[in-house]
Parts: sequence; structure tokens; C-alpha cells
Amino acid sequence: MINFEKFTLDNGLRVIVHKDKSTQIVAMNLLYDVGARDEDPDRTGFAHLFEHLMFGGSVNIPKYDTPLEEAGGENNAFTNNDITNYYLTIPRQNLELAFWLESDRMLDLAFSAKSLEVQRNVVIEEFKQSYLNQPYGDVWLLLRPMAYKVHPYLWATIGKDISHIEKATMQDVKDFYKKYYNPNNAILTVAGDVSTDEIHRLSEKWFGPIEPGMILNRNLPKEPRQTEVRSLKVERDVPFDALYKTYHMCARNHDAYHTTDLISDILSNGDSSRLFNRLVKEKNIFSDIHAYISGDRDEGLFVFSGKLVKGVRMEDAEKAINTEIDIIKNDLVAQDELEKVKNKIESTLEFSEISVLNKAMNLSYSELLGDADLINQEKDLYAAVTRESVRETANEIFREDNSSTLYYFSN
Repeated sequence: MINFEKFTLDNGLRVIVHKDKSTQIVAMNLLYDVGARDEDPDRTGFAHLFEHLMFGGSVNIPKYDTPLEEAGGENNAFTNNDITNYYLTIPRQNLELAFWLESDRMLDLAFSAKSLEVQRNVVIEEFKQSYLNQPYGDVWLLLRPMAYKVHPYLWATIGKDISHIEKATMQDVKDFYKKYYNPNNAILTVAGDVSTDEIHRLSEKWFGPIEPGMILNRNLPKEPRQTEVRSLKVERDVPFDALYKTYHMCARNHDAYHTTDLISDILSNGDSSRLFNRLVKEKNIFSDIHAYISGDRDEGLFVFSGKLVKGVRMEDAEKAINTEIDIIKNDLVAQDELEKVKNKIESTLEFSEISVLNKAMNLSYSELLGDADLINQEKDLYAAVTRESVRETANEIFREDNSSTLYYFSN
């Protein structure tokens, strides 16, 4: 059980406090409710660009990293389709410095032409290195627009096209910042040997004066139910043929989410999982194969990805995956197999409760999903999954007309 208290400032900033006396390191997590799904389809990649720009300095702090590192702190950030998340750890006695740093870049980011150009080039280079010039790097640039037709998950966090970042103007960037980087669109979590009174005082002092932004009314287009088989064949300069297959699944807050997550673990969590045992060890069809879920806030994807052993035909590899899908759709999973994956999940959840940083991140995200206390309900929700619900959910997801398949051939 992770105990916490929370309050909301007048400007809408939600603040969560978790007291952990076991460490003198304090973690601060600042989650902004903005991701790639919030972008204009003609101006994609902005959330990711901002992950970089936020380290370019604010009005009162020319270089974010310098004072933090001098105070013994560390920081990083990540962006995905749903959120942008900034986090840091700092010695207890220097905690107020973290409030100063984070509040200043929320208050007034320094928009210089130089900073924009530097970070634009960093992102463009990342796009080229990680997506265009990397073996298998363009997989999600191909899969997403095949699986999604209207929902903004149809583009990757890096962006739909490199030209969108190349052409981004200073006004485009300022407008994006003004719309999303506001206290009423953020969740601040502090975890460590702290008191709620202290965090309330520091929050009011540093974040309280920041004006709220506009109230966001998101009307994201809902992806229609897929009713036809989709596929794409490509040839690339890669060492092995690969196969990628996606199926639409429920959103993160849906009742079937935990069942779906356990299905992915039954199929592909560790060397004793079904796909590894049968398709790698026994049949030598794949050199590696994985089944996993995207875990998105809106309806996400259940993904199969595997690299074929040299000489194996693509149709045989796909048939082998389909056979495993048919088994989990038709046969009840053995109780001991289900218990094994539940135990793995439980140990993973317990391990995540050791680090103050993990707790701060997970509390922020749970609050975004509706209530920070969801973090304390996860174990029970996984434990409640039944053999029957596994089969029922597998049949709902693994419909042939719900599939999008990428045949990735080496040339």
C-alpha cells in the first residue's frame, strides 16, 4: 500500500505527496497531460520537441541542468503518445531548488531562435538515426497508419514526417507551449522524507503565482471498429525477415485491460512463455518473438513482433503465430500457468514500490487516469482475472478482421 495525500492549488495544479522516511533522496515528478495524440496532424512531433526544448533554459535559469547537478540532483524526461513526463531526484536538503527549476520553466520558457534551432536539429537527427537509418527503425512509422485511420495514434511520438519539425516556426512552438504547459494541465508528485505541509508551502510559493491556461476540451476522433484484414509488405536492408502483427485492444481504464496484459504475459513473458517455448526453442521458427500491449489511454494495440530464422518462409511463421492465437482463444489456460504470470506481475509491482522515483511516476500517472489510489488497486485487479475472462478477451481481440500485419523482408 502506497500512502499519499493530495491537494489542488487555485490555479489547478494537482499535487500528490508520498512520505517515505527510508531515504534522504526526494523524487519530483511533473506530468503534463500532453502527448503526440494532442498534435495537429499537419504539425506532428511537437510534444517530443518540447521534451527537448524544456531543457533549453527559462527566463531566470539559462541552463536547467547546471544548478541541479551542482546540488547533487539528476533528471530526465520522456514523451509518448499520451503524456510528457519530467522527473528528477535531489538530496532532501536541496528540495526547494527543484521547485524553483520546475516552476520557472512552467512559468516562462526562454524561447530563443538559437535554442529552437539546436533542439530542432537534435530531433531531426534522432528521427534520421533511430527511425530512418536504423534497421527495423521505420516499423512503427508503417504500422501505426495501417492500424489507425482517424485516431491520432496513427503517428509515432517522433512525428508523422520529418518535415513537420523542419518547418516548425517560433510562433508554432509558442502556441503549443501556451496551450499545454500550464498548471491546470499538470500533476506534480513529490516522494521522499517530506511532509504535506512543507510541500503545500513550497507549491504555493513557487507554482501558486503561475496563471492557469485555457480549459482544454479534447474531442479526439474515436477509431472505428476495424472490420477488414490489413497488410503491407516491404523490403529493407536488414539482416533477417521480420513479422509484425497488431490487433486493436481496449483502453488503459477499461475493465478488460488487466486481462489483456496477462494474455501478453502468458504468450511472451520469459523463457517459459508459450511463444518462446514453442516457436523459438521447439520449432526454431523465430530467433526471437514478443507479444506485448501498448497500454495507451485510448484504445491501444496488442502487438506480435518476431524475427524469422534464416530460411523460414513468412507464411509458415505467420501460421505458427496464428496457431498459438487459436489455442488461447479455444482452450482455457491452465490455472497454474495463469497463477505463474500473476505472481510475476505481483513481484514486478512490489519491486516498483521500492524506488521513490517509481512511486512518484506511478502516482502521477494513476492520478491522470482518474485517481492516484488506482496504484493501490492494481494487484487486486490482476488477481481477479479468471481463466474464462482470458479466453473471452482473447476471442474479442484476436479476430482476423481486427488485424494489421507488416511483412518485413530483407533484400
